[in-house]
Parts: sequence; structure tokens; C-alpha cells
Amino acid sequence: MKQYEIKAVANYLKENFNFIKRARRVANNVVELNFGQDFSIFFELTRGNSTIYKAPAKRINNYNAPFDVQLNALLSHSKILDIYVPNDDKVIVFKLKPKSQYKDLAIEARFELTGKYTNLILVDNNGVILDALHHIDSSKSYRVVKPGVELKELLPFKSKFSGDVEDVEAMLKSEYTKIFSKELNRVKSGKLNSVNKKISKLQKALAGLLDENQLKDEAKVNENIANIILANLHLIKEYDKELKTYDFEGNEITIKLPKNITKNRISEYFFNLNKKAKGKAKNVKIERANLEDRLNFYQNIKSAIENSTDIDQIELLSPKQAKSKQKKEKISVGELFWIEGYKIMVGRNSKENQELLSIAKSNDIWMHTRELPGSHVIIKTDKQNLPDSLIQSAAKLCVDFTTQMAGNYSVDYTKRKFVKIQEGSSVEYDKYKTISVLKEGVEIRV
Repeated sequence: MKQYEIKAVANYLKENFNFIKRARRVANNVVELNFGQDFSIFFELTRGNSTIYKAPAKRINNYNAPFDVQLNALLSHSKILDIYVPNDDKVIVFKLKPKSQYKDLAIEARFELTGKYTNLILVDNNGVILDALHHIDSSKSYRVVKPGVELKELLPFKSKFSGDVEDVEAMLKSEYTKIFSKELNRVKSGKLNSVNKKISKLQKALAGLLDENQLKDEAKVNENIANIILANLHLIKEYDKELKTYDFEGNEITIKLPKNITKNRISEYFFNLNKKAKGKAKNVKIERANLEDRLNFYQNIKSAIENSTDIDQIELLSPKQAKSKQKKEKISVGELFWIEGYKIMVGRNSKENQELLSIAKSNDIWMHTRELPGSHVIIKTDKQNLPDSLIQSAAKLCVDFTTQMAGNYSVDYTKRKFVKIQEGSSVEYDKYKTISVLKEGVEIRV
């Protein structure tokens, strides 16, 4: 961002706002300032790629480092005393009266968008650093940036560009459009790569399954041989290696006899082969159905990611590996998600839906898309009232995991204790509520 653009932003902020409602970090190098409206100003503080943009306010906060604690304590609910650009530099300084400070004590929040030295530095009224997004020691720069150190001035800066910004809001929104489009494509690419790997693995597993019809034919052959053996047992002598006889249709047949099996147990041997082949055919059929359901589950996720224009929703559909206790949390069935600190379990096929119903506690919330076969969703909770945003997000997941078709869907939800299992994963339920979910069908580019 050019220096004259930064200066125009500083003037715009000074003219329009007199307090900061909320200040927090929303990404590794992105700080959000909200001024009590449904939009916020975001400072992208990545070195060599800094900018400022205007976007809808973020809903959640994931950062709790000492810097984030200071940022929230000093800037949130603070009064803006002044906003200016010092020495025609690429820096915006907020002079603030923190809510917790007495009388006229003030601090400065310096948003430095200078390329190599890009940073957010919090400074007290004596020029001493309270904290900073990036700490810098003497081995890396002439300008040490650490708590307790007096902040030195930046080296003089002379801009190569000059100009005027006619519409600051339009510029800030344009910056957001560029950043959002780039970030959306990056997130989609990464998530689709992860989901495609799961799809490929399931497709290989399906391709590697034995053919159930072939197994059934094998079972019939062994059953037929066993019956022929029984009918011709009197012709078999001990130590015979084969039996030449006729089948029940009068065709000549030669049966190779198993080694080390006594004469009276040969038919039993082939009946056992018949039983094993039948069992394999049955198991293959069940396994194929389970794999196909799981494949359909991930294909639904893939479709939802491809069509989504909401980065937060994409993160929910295919979340990063969780941290702390969430990272350690594992479930033996279904997929595990975390929304606003709540554990969400999703069944990927009928078998997993049944298992989730069996392990869910009475006050857990059960969800299902009305009149569509698909994933059951369980929200683990003992609380009576859940945030509306949580219910909406979980219902959106429920629809996305169930179908790829765009449209308006109804999702029913109730406590697990009001859900009665009928057959398999089919259920009856009462005392439920319904939420409407709109599923996008085409990608809207911004």
C-alpha cells in the first residue's frame, strides 16, 4: 500500500470514528479493529505484503498469546484521541485512552506498514514499548522492538509515489475483494486436495473389493461338489487324489480331492468352502455399501467446498488439525468437528449413524435433514440453550454432508432422548425444532 493511500485511510478513520469497540488478532498477521458496526477495518501485517481493508466483522477469536491479551485490554473499548501519520511515513498511529487507564494517561498503537519492519507496536505515554506483534532483537535490526525498551524512530522515508484517493471506502473494499478472492482460492485448493486424497483412497478400496457375484458362484460350485461327494462317497478310496464321476446333470466331472482329509470328511470340507464364500460375499456387500456411503459423504463435502464463498464454512467442512485438548480428542466412529468450542460428530454412513445414536447422551442434540437419507449430526452438550450461530452452522454441515443439490432444506433437531430408533438408522422423533438452510449451487466469484 502506497504512503498517500495510508494517509488517506488515517484521515478517513479520524473523521468517522471516536472509539474502538473491539481489537483482536484474527489471523497470524491480521489485526481487526471494530468500531461498533457490522464491518471492521483489518490490518494485514505480513512483512512485504501489508495492506488495510474493510470487511464484515469476524465472529470468533482464536488467539490468546500475551500480545493478544494486551491488545484486547488496551485497545478494546478505548477512546480515540487522535489518528495520524507521523513524518509522512507508512505508519498509522492511534493515540488512545484505554478504558482501564486513569485521567489523561494514553497509549499509542503504531500500525507500521513499512515492508521489512511491518509491525503493530503498543507504546506507553513515555515512548516505552508495552508489547508488539513481532519482537525484534539487536541481531536483526538497529531498532530493538521488545517490551520495556524505548522505541526508536524509523529511518526517514521518502515515497516514490504521490496521488489522491477519491473514495477511501471503495479502495478499502477493493483491497478486501482482492485479498478475499486470493485467500478463498488458496483455502479451497488446500481443502480440496485433502478431500480428494480421501476420495481417492476410498475409490481404491472399492476397486480392490472382491466381486460378490463371483463369490456367490464359487459358493454354489463348492456346495454342488460337496453333494456330489456325498452321493459318490462309496467310490472313494483312502489316499485317492481325485474322483472321476458324473454330476447331477449327467456330465462327466473330475474332482480334485483335498490332501490329508479323511474320506468321511471330504464333503464337510467343501461345505465349509461354500460357507466361507457365502460369508465373504455377504461381508463384501456390507463393506461395499459402507465404502460407497463414505465416498458419497466426501463427494458431498467436495461439492460444498467447490460451491462455497464462505472461508469460515470451508474451514468447518474440512478443518485444520485442532490444537490442545481438541487435537487429542478422537472418536472411533464418524467425523469430528469443533464449532464455537462444541464437539460435533457426523455419521458418514448408515452404520455410523446407528453407532452415533447409540453413544449419544440423552441431552445431546440430534440433527437430520428432513425427508432425505443422509448424515446424522450429534452436538455434544449438557446445556439447555445453545448459540443460534452454532445451530445454524451445524445444520449447514448436516445439509452439506447429505446432498450436493442446491436448494432450501429443512433440518430438524431435538434432544437425543426424544429420538426413537426404528430399524437400522431410521428414527422417529418429537419435541423438535426446524431450521431452514440455503445450499448454494454455483460458485459466486467476488
